[in-house]
Amino acid sequence: MDEDFSFIQPLDLITKDVYELQKIIKEKKENAQQDRHREKNKGSIEMDKEQERENAREREKEKKQRDNERERDRDRIERDRDMIEMDREREKGKDKEKPQEDPIDAKQGGNKISTRHEENANSGRPEPMDICTSSMSLPCGIPSCDVTVLEGHTSEVFACAWSPAGSLLASGSGDATARIWTIGDGPCNSSMQNGSRAVVILKHFKGRINEKSKDVTTLDWNGEGSLLATGSYDGQARIWSRDGELVTTLNKHKGPIFSLKWNKKGDYLVSGSVDKTAIVWDTKTGESKQQFEFHSAPTLDVDWRNNVSFATCSTDHMIYVCKVGENRPIKTFSGHQGEVNAIKWDPTGSLLASCSDDSTAKIWSMKQDTYIHDLKEHAKEIYTIKWSPTGPGTNNPNQQLVLASASFDSMIKLWDVELGRLLYSFNGHRDPVYSVAFSPNGEYLASGSLDKYLHIWSVKEGKIVKTYSGNGGIFEVCWNKEGDKIAACFANNVVCVLDFRM
Repeated sequence: MDEDFSFIQPLDLITKDVYELQKIIKEKKENAQQDRHREKNKGSIEMDKEQERENAREREKEKKQRDNERERDRDRIERDRDMIEMDREREKGKDKEKPQEDPIDAKQGGNKISTRHEENANSGRPEPMDICTSSMSLPCGIPSCDVTVLEGHTSEVFACAWSPAGSLLASGSGDATARIWTIGDGPCNSSMQNGSRAVVILKHFKGRINEKSKDVTTLDWNGEGSLLATGSYDGQARIWSRDGELVTTLNKHKGPIFSLKWNKKGDYLVSGSVDKTAIVWDTKTGESKQQFEFHSAPTLDVDWRNNVSFATCSTDHMIYVCKVGENRPIKTFSGHQGEVNAIKWDPTGSLLASCSDDSTAKIWSMKQDTYIHDLKEHAKEIYTIKWSPTGPGTNNPNQQLVLASASFDSMIKLWDVELGRLLYSFNGHRDPVYSVAFSPNGEYLASGSLDKYLHIWSVKEGKIVKTYSGNGGIFEVCWNKEGDKIAACFANNVVCVLDFRM
């Protein structure tokens, strides 16, 4: 009876007679019963749906396993085929010594890996061959005993940089940390290298991490190697000591920082942000010296020309040359038809190279408003460019100055900047090339790609001399100052240090 009263409002007791009250109770009981049935059915449907989802997950898992097995089989078949072909080549070589062909002329077939890759372009994704691109195929894989794998990051590693002072390697990751690794001078497989590795962790968060703003996107050492600057997706730049102490936090940007650089003197740091601005910071005081608001869209890259002037580029297709103390650009370069991804001044600060989503690289001079050279051989977006450390103003003044460009078309191209002419096309990667770096003597070029391969090319001969296959896409490669070690950072959370000797 008490249960029945729970269906009746106090006002009903006063205003309704017994017959009406019984009717209300009956109706509400029936409604309650229907609700219970509905709930029960709903629960049963949910269980069925969950079971369906579980079955779908199982099916997807099985499909992936089958795909992986098929991929492995294909790779095995391709490798066997490659080995047979290499044996044939060696046999031919024994019978008849072939003359060395000019690697510049890819059409003559001098670049073996290039022609092989074109033939294989439509046959799935075979394993790139561990061979040099000379007419006589020689193995040139870097053995695992010459590789140190640095583990500790818990997300992709986007950036790496050797200290100019040597032995220290910095890395920046999506796990909201940068790390400073101490790398011994000896070879990677020496007993000293295999001991407990010294690493300092630079945390870019306090307490819980906001997933969207934790990536360390860029880093740069000052000229002495005593301070490391990092830029983060949280819009803050930070300066750290080489021991990992946070020296100062630079807080003024309103969006992620994509690029930052120290000037040569070390008194200024410039940062470029998604907030469309570039800021020059006084590194002694940690204060903003000047904010430059010229772009109409995110700033993607910055690069110093000298100690007081620098260039910026943006998704707005524009390039501006700015100077501390000046409120307007001292030079404006327009000509790209797509986002400008990177800019770099040559070693003397007289020529500026730029590369863009419009598939071109361009060379600019402060002496004129339009570009000097329009370099148009790539088929897709050009992600990065690098000048060789050769020619006037470098340690290798008697060698020719060249520019390297790396593209989403999987190609690397070397350019004669004096004539604006293509010197070499390096065809050895299968996927977008994100990073290239010249050795300190200018004789070799390292390249890293999403295809998980790091290749080292002879600049003079235009061929691969060493190669290494990792377990994730490569975001950046860099040489130490002695030129005997190369670091590469990978999408599978590791940094690899490779010994290089010819």
